[in-house]
Amino acid sequence: MTSPTALKLGTRRSALAMAQSGLVAEQVRRITGRDVELVEITTYGDVSREHLAQIGGTGVFVSALRDALLRGEIDFAVHSLKDLPTADPEGLTLAAVPLREDPRDALIARDGLTFEQLAASPRGARIGTGSPRRMAQLNAWARSMGVRVETVPIRGNVDTRIGYVASGDLDAVVLAAAGLSRLGRLAEATELISPDIVLPAPGQGALAVECPADDAGLVSVLAELDDPFTRAAVTAERALLAALEAGCSAPVGALADPVVDGHITELRLRGVVGTTDGSSLVQMSITGPTPASRDEAVALGHELADEMLAKGAAGLMGEREL
Repeated sequence: MTSPTALKLGTRRSALAMAQSGLVAEQVRRITGRDVELVEITTYGDVSREHLAQIGGTGVFVSALRDALLRGEIDFAVHSLKDLPTADPEGLTLAAVPLREDPRDALIARDGLTFEQLAASPRGARIGTGSPRRMAQLNAWARSMGVRVETVPIRGNVDTRIGYVASGDLDAVVLAAAGLSRLGRLAEATELISPDIVLPAPGQGALAVECPADDAGLVSVLAELDDPFTRAAVTAERALLAALEAGCSAPVGALADPVVDGHITELRLRGVVGTTDGSSLVQMSITGPTPASRDEAVALGHELADEMLAKGAAGLMGEREL
């Protein structure tokens, strides 16, 4: 009797992507009893040295994996959900959104300092990030203290980014807490930044498990990894992003989190759009019943987007996806 063939899981080559995919692979092994083979795929975003704001961000870490799925070279793929374009791809389905990790941003600073300590220091602060969203909110945070920081655009993997601080080239870098956690490096963070100050990217901390839509058996298996609340939350966040007609590299932050009053019956969705220098921000929130369907989650995101656009959000995003 021959054993079932291994399932092929497509993943980017970075240490973080491999760690994330490894977590999903182990869960799929437990559910199916089948081996799962990681297939490393290089994406345009991995080889380009341009800053994400220049190359658009949208799909640059995803397209090669999706092409491999459609060609049948892999059975399913794992993405960082915040990297996914908001448009649904033809022939593929988002089979699972597992339980979300910590969505917050994390500061890794010299001398164990917090952001406010860095910003207030007489020598000032050079803070590295590849995200216009982070730049906008970090600069606005400094402005609220009556000081300025210099936000420096950077690229590279986690080691490279943290290395800028270790070498003294930068005073700090800001990364996703979820990535540090999955790499076992969260202890290196000197501050976990409250979403009350800096909202994360839509979908930050969540993973996306994608496979061909016509593989009903695999869709059913992967659905066992799905966390319904995480899916509802990130669907609302991504609907906001889509309704703002903004891409993954736009200065847009969003977070949907539960309103806990004995039971989770409501979802609060917060959104922010700002100029990268932090001089102008539109930050708003909306609360509604916890969505019971995709359509309800999308409606929540669209409602907040309409309110933000009415307050001038479109003019703060630079080039929009039209």
